[in-house]
Amino acid sequence: MDKQQLHRTDELWEEDLLARYPENGKKKEHYRNYDDPERDTVREFYRLNHQNQTYEFVLNKEQEFNQLNKKTMKFWEAVEFLNTLVDDSDPDIDLNQTQHLLQTSEAIRADGHPDWFVLTGFLHDMGKVLCLFGEPQWAVTGDTFPVGCRFSDKIVYPEFFGLNPDHNDPRYNTKYGVYEPNCGLHQVHMSWGHDEYLYQVVKEYLPEPACYMIRYHSFYAQHREHAYDHLMNDHDHKMFKWVDLFNPYDLYSKSPVPPNVEELRPYYQDLAARYLPEDINF
Repeated sequence: MDKQQLHRTDELWEEDLLARYPENGKKKEHYRNYDDPERDTVREFYRLNHQNQTYEFVLNKEQEFNQLNKKTMKFWEAVEFLNTLVDDSDPDIDLNQTQHLLQTSEAIRADGHPDWFVLTGFLHDMGKVLCLFGEPQWAVTGDTFPVGCRFSDKIVYPEFFGLNPDHNDPRYNTKYGVYEPNCGLHQVHMSWGHDEYLYQVVKEYLPEPACYMIRYHSFYAQHREHAYDHLMNDHDHKMFKWVDLFNPYDLYSKSPVPPNVEELRPYYQDLAARYLPEDINF
């Protein structure tokens, strides 16, 4: 996989999110503007994503990756492994993955949140190691959404779902599809990506609110558009208050000023040791 292309697509996706959901009414022009070919990159990413994220595809990926037998790493080894996603020749970003994650977690820590919340901020994108296991970009990043039921028109670029085989499959193209009303998200299969994968890695170790933050932080059709209330139960709505609390730190804490990784490393290693096993299965 071309690491520079991957990182560029990831950056464009995040810029697209900022334009769709600006902070405090900030307008699109206040963020970086891209020429048409780069906007086409975002559209092409979502075309592939929406065309290929079928119910069957997701079930197959869950079977393949949820066994967590790809690689065993210690916490900081996993951090450094994730950093190999960054190509130093990329002219648009000077921060590696660790520095991006530290900006999120340090903003959370500065606001006095619990230590598990701080750790969640640092971990939340670590599922992008999927790229290093050969997964295509459209199956790692991007907005997430339920599969196995009708695709909401509140999802970004909904027109591309017309290319998805499930769109015309009567098993999956109704409001509830394979699910029951208000069945709870624990029974719902989400599109495959780094959110769902990391949730599977850490679900036995972190508090439930942290698990919701990790699993649903890219589920914008729900926590920004409320498009899937009909699948959520009361407990989901309660937990989504944590997702809503986390989201601004994910979107709006980035800046070009890099945090001092070596200075902060001992704190985060100690923090991780409080919650995670010494050897983490991916």
